[in-house]
Amino acid sequence: MMVARKTKMEKTLRKDLYVKDSWFEKECLNIFHKEWFCVARTEDLAKPGEYRIINLTGESIILIHGKDDVIRAFFNVCKHRGCQLLDDNDKEGASGNLINNIRCPYHSWTYNFDGSLLKAPHLKINIKDRQYHLNEIKTEIWGGFIFLKIGKNNIQLKNHLGNTPNQFIRYPIKDLISKVNIKYTIKANWKVIIENYNECYHCAGIHPELCKVVPAFKKNGGSNLIWEEGVPQRKGTNTYTFTGTINRPPFPGLNAAEKERHFGQSIYPNLLISLSMDHIAAFIIFPVDSGKTIIDFKILFHPEAISSNNFDPNDAAEFWDTANIQDWNICERVQKGMQSISFKQGYYSPMEDENLDIRKYISEKLRVDVD
Repeated sequence: MMVARKTKMEKTLRKDLYVKDSWFEKECLNIFHKEWFCVARTEDLAKPGEYRIINLTGESIILIHGKDDVIRAFFNVCKHRGCQLLDDNDKEGASGNLINNIRCPYHSWTYNFDGSLLKAPHLKINIKDRQYHLNEIKTEIWGGFIFLKIGKNNIQLKNHLGNTPNQFIRYPIKDLISKVNIKYTIKANWKVIIENYNECYHCAGIHPELCKVVPAFKKNGGSNLIWEEGVPQRKGTNTYTFTGTINRPPFPGLNAAEKERHFGQSIYPNLLISLSMDHIAAFIIFPVDSGKTIIDFKILFHPEAISSNNFDPNDAAEFWDTANIQDWNICERVQKGMQSISFKQGYYSPMEDENLDIRKYISEKLRVDVD
């Protein structure tokens, strides 16, 4: 008589790392204020003078397109008396367009877009002295995504990204333009959201529309999928819309698998990208506290597709918005459930093995054991 092999279950991170603000503060110190952190796309600041205020877990940051066409980031603080330079209106992603300079509303110290001091009224000080310049934050760009690093370590963005640029080298990511922008506020820990993204064991019960396009998600909880080779779709479909089809051409230069399969990648700590043959969905995650997360969701399209007379992004937008809301609702229920005194720690099934990556990442950055 054969005995069925027992399923091996892996423990998740402990409950406290999802629900306690004390652990969130440690994440701010050791991850968000130390690692490369994605904040926007270059098309969000297309012209000189365009700016966006980024709230990076309590730090207000000015992201601005300079007159020299360089995008820079500065702490949103005047070097004179510490006044906030640009009003963020107490909301994430406040934006605008400055004509010539950045002026402090308190004593009118004025700065150039490169952060240098332009003038300090009635004072005879050396405006070229860098101690009076705005505190700049290191900024780099990959594929049109803007990353910041507050931390002083010497890790370059290319090292942080690892093999991701090579993995998706045929996708024209840097040339794409976001034509769908949706901001979501989710009452769940940021790690709950990433863990949800990293597996499709939940898809059969949560995403009926998605499973019609990708029946493989329903088969054995998606356990037979090899994510690195892409997710096979239903025969006759090739993209993520309700029908699985579209009249937009595939991105130029894709290979046969990339024209037919869907790929996804998590770039820790806060960028998730899902790649179809005609569009890319990007989730830029802004953790707010242990139980709240804001997501800047974008769908990127090729400029040639956008310029066509019949371009309409709503087919992809409506599909993704449906799936996203389904995910956010279940993530919020997970966050609520974890508050119970009965819950101490969860488990990853074999279909959720991709989440061992986020567990390892958090464990190493915070120096915590799983047990």
